[in-house]
Amino acid sequence: MARNIALIVAAGRGERMGDPHEGPKQYRLLGDRAVLAWAVQPFLDHEAIDRVLVVIHPDDRELYERSIPAHDKLIEPVFGGATRQQSVLAGLEALAGPESDKQPDTVLIHDAVRPFVDARLIDAVLQAASARSGAVPGKPVTDTLKRENAGYVGETVSRTGLFAVQTPQAFDYKAFLAAHRAAAQAGETGLTDDAAVAERAGMAVRIVAFEGENMKITTRADLETARGMVAAVLPPNAPDVRTGNGYDVHQTCQGDHVMLCGVRIAHDRGLKGHSDADVGLHALTDALLATIADGDIGSHFPPSDPQWKGASSDRFLAHATSLVRAACGAITHLDVTLICEAPKIGPHRDAMRARIAQIAEIETGRVSVKATTNETIGFIGRREGIAAIATATAVFAPRNGG
Repeated sequence: MARNIALIVAAGRGERMGDPHEGPKQYRLLGDRAVLAWAVQPFLDHEAIDRVLVVIHPDDRELYERSIPAHDKLIEPVFGGATRQQSVLAGLEALAGPESDKQPDTVLIHDAVRPFVDARLIDAVLQAASARSGAVPGKPVTDTLKRENAGYVGETVSRTGLFAVQTPQAFDYKAFLAAHRAAAQAGETGLTDDAAVAERAGMAVRIVAFEGENMKITTRADLETARGMVAAVLPPNAPDVRTGNGYDVHQTCQGDHVMLCGVRIAHDRGLKGHSDADVGLHALTDALLATIADGDIGSHFPPSDPQWKGASSDRFLAHATSLVRAACGAITHLDVTLICEAPKIGPHRDAMRARIAQIAEIETGRVSVKATTNETIGFIGRREGIAAIATATAVFAPRNGG
């Protein structure tokens, strides 16, 4: 299967954005996130994009870390150059190493200040690109065009066949890297468009016509327009309510008890796991981590790490709780459903709710514990395992227009 990597160019300074003390335009707030975060997220969410690499200015590492949450698809950012072309080449070279997890078949180049790219446009550009041709999105020019001459209209330019080209632009990685290297070696460093680099090398480039919104934020007026667009969808001061889901399952094994939702229950079997195998707390931990998009329990507490062998799972839930609060989130509800044939959960439900509330430091009334059997069907029905499904709800600081 072809590997696709998105390269987001975010090394610019944005001279036309007014007061430089407000910072580069890609880090200005748009709603509750930086412009760059809006531009990156669609690629992280897209199933066809394997990895994402952001090219940043050497002075912006702290801004980047504050703006972009950790994500499994993100490659460590690299520093760009003085021009956009040099920055793109820096990103391409960072992918040129022998590591198999970095070498893409297709690379998509996207502007960090185009925050409204969507999955449909990414799909269209990917489908149009091939080993023989690149692909760029373009909007047909609809305004009448005039060529100026000494301050006056010199002539009317036909708009037939003219397109305003945008990003993301997709190319065969090896051919595009070679084109960039050739341009740099020839001393050409000011090409402002990725397609121009490809054209210089004789590569064919398809135009993908589209009519969607994919504006580029260049001036302060552009930023205010973008903020108005976001505010229309996310009203000012609307609460930021997030819901996360979690699932866990553990095999039964020899033993005399199980740990479920922080409560030790005598049983004729145990649960097999690297820690204490508490499926209820594990599922809740994943649900809470989901509210801040911060991986899962395995990424925070790897089962390969011996320090977590036999560990009490209340540590995992407490850790996830602290991360949510560090992100200014208030946990408003935790719900877990245990799926097992035995033991009986009803007699222990109140103790479980109280224990979860204690760990998460919330009121017991905000914790729900339920149980169901699997009607003797499947591995759970055969008492070969116990599973749990959890949902966490947290409310974060109100959204605003920045």
